[in-house]
Amino acid sequence: MITVSDLLKQKGRQVWTIAASANIRKALKLMAEKDVGALIVMKKGRLCGIFSERDFVRVMAAENQFSLDTPVSKIMTADVLTVAPNESVENCLQLMTDHHFRHLPVMENDELVGIISIGDAVKSIISSQKSFIRQLEDYISGRW
Repeated sequence: MITVSDLLKQKGRQVWTIAASANIRKALKLMAEKDVGALIVMKKGRLCGIFSERDFVRVMAAENQFSLDTPVSKIMTADVLTVAPNESVENCLQLMTDHHFRHLPVMENDELVGIISIGDAVKSIISSQKSFIRQLEDYISGRW
């Protein structure tokens, strides 16, 4: 079983954050610079939401009058599900699929320690399956 901790060891623990009071323009610029699809929104040093490409698209589609100067906190997803480092990647993938989102912040002792995306989870599972298949092939062919 591959855990979130295993995945973070491979991909790193870099998390891009933005203040809840920052405007959408600043958030979009940071997302473009860092080539990420979501930012963790922080208020007083604590996770208070997540701002994703989907959040932006939803507000653009729904609002007639929209300003890029709007604070991120006005359109972020405030009800954020998080996972612990010991959670299995398979469970995370199921959680993201069931709830229709692509990013999961990783929390340990109330501290943000990483973020995983649905792409990270899929790559990890595929890599694990390839390794298992290779082991089976080696065993069957007597190379083991």
